[in-house]
Amino acid sequence: MSLEQTLNETLTKAMRDKDQRTADIVRMVKSKIGERRTAKGFSGQVDDALVLDVISAYRKSLQKALPDYEKAGERGAAQATQLRGEIEYLDRWLPKGLDDAALRALVRERMSALNITDARQVGRLVGDVMKTHKGQVEAGDVKRVAEELLKP
Repeated sequence: MSLEQTLNETLTKAMRDKDQRTADIVRMVKSKIGERRTAKGFSGQVDDALVLDVISAYRKSLQKALPDYEKAGERGAAQATQLRGEIEYLDRWLPKGLDDAALRALVRERMSALNITDARQVGRLVGDVMKTHKGQVEAGDVKRVAEELLKP
């Protein structure tokens, strides 16, 4: 069963169980998938990789908004709590990321495979890692680890 079908079933179950929070989150994800489907230049199929990409992008946007609500103090406390709950719920759908030790091992392995010895070549390394491990690692983390390993 595809992720999109699973989302549809989750939405149906949430509506049946009167779980408004879950229904709202799944509706938003389905809306974002619809936006991607109708975006100019999109001609492919909606597959699991696209759904995961949409969920990941939505989660990232929520994470970026969270500090603003936390800074608002008491006025933003309810929204911050709601955002944390949504982020936690979306984490269930996303593949688990690599821990720091696994990320370091991956970066070392790709650095030697690509023969990268200079910090100016880190962009090429980040691109290579992101092609094969998208959703499991953040580009910023790969860059940080690579720069640490390349320091003299």
